[in-house]
Amino acid sequence: MEHSQTPSPPSSHQDALHTAALGASNPVKLTVRRLGVDLSQGFSRHWNGGDAFLTAYCNALSMSFPTGEQFFVDAVKAGLKALPDTPANAALRETAKGFIGQEATHRHLHALYNAHLLKQGFQNAWELRAAKRIAKAHQDFFSKSDKPYLHMLAVTAAFEHYTAIFGDLSLEDLDGPGDMFAHAEEPLKTLWRWHAAEESEHKTVAFDLYQSLGGNHTWRLRWFTYVSIQFTLDIIRQTINNLWHDKTLHKPSTWWSALKFTVGPHGLVWRVAKPLLAYRRKDFHPNDVGSATAAATWLSGHADRWTPVGASASLAKAPAQT
Repeated sequence: MEHSQTPSPPSSHQDALHTAALGASNPVKLTVRRLGVDLSQGFSRHWNGGDAFLTAYCNALSMSFPTGEQFFVDAVKAGLKALPDTPANAALRETAKGFIGQEATHRHLHALYNAHLLKQGFQNAWELRAAKRIAKAHQDFFSKSDKPYLHMLAVTAAFEHYTAIFGDLSLEDLDGPGDMFAHAEEPLKTLWRWHAAEESEHKTVAFDLYQSLGGNHTWRLRWFTYVSIQFTLDIIRQTINNLWHDKTLHKPSTWWSALKFTVGPHGLVWRVAKPLLAYRRKDFHPNDVGSATAAATWLSGHADRWTPVGASASLAKAPAQT
């Protein structure tokens, strides 16, 4: 990772884009939820419809979450410290606190999930690589910037764009041909769809913080390019690693499933291309892509599977005002 100057404040043209982008987002309080799933009994080896590839791919994603989401939490906390405590920023502050709570819950549940994968004989190489990469970034890059939180938020916003796309794809065609969890076993079907909904729900937070603190388009794209390369390589490597330990790497059915998943009629490549390209626009905002209602619809339709916690619980129990 090369040393570079701290992101500069936006130019006058960027100021206009910055204002427009913030106008596209209306921060709301995010509910922190305790999901009613029991992972203590574990799950079957090919829990995703008996499909070795889909199971290995989703397991690989899970393996990245505890370390990755801790970094996201740290980035948003650092951004909040730098954000002026003014009435204009009050709504964003509240939303960011909800983001932290949601990501902490994701981290906890996926740590339990990953512990069972370890018992099944899988090795989480992605987590080790990510931890080393983060430590090196702090030592060699972030610590040499006078505004390290901007770099951390740019990285987080880039990853959050990927997870938001994942969230949208997971919820837009429930039980249809494009639903990767259509035949998944419980409780993992509920776990993944809940996670997908919350990723879609809080997709604007890191981006809005980055913009509000003066982050510029150039560095946003630099980090997005870096994240895109690393994420693509990491998901491929860990999925192959999982299939190797599962002894299904060389089965024709595994590769046929992978082919359909990536470039089939409902393939990942075709579905993610447009939202990924959209991120490169100067006037981009996360609310420009994805469904505005899919996450809320799933969460409200499955309210019996979760309970609000902390301040979210107090708000839920408060009597309606007339």
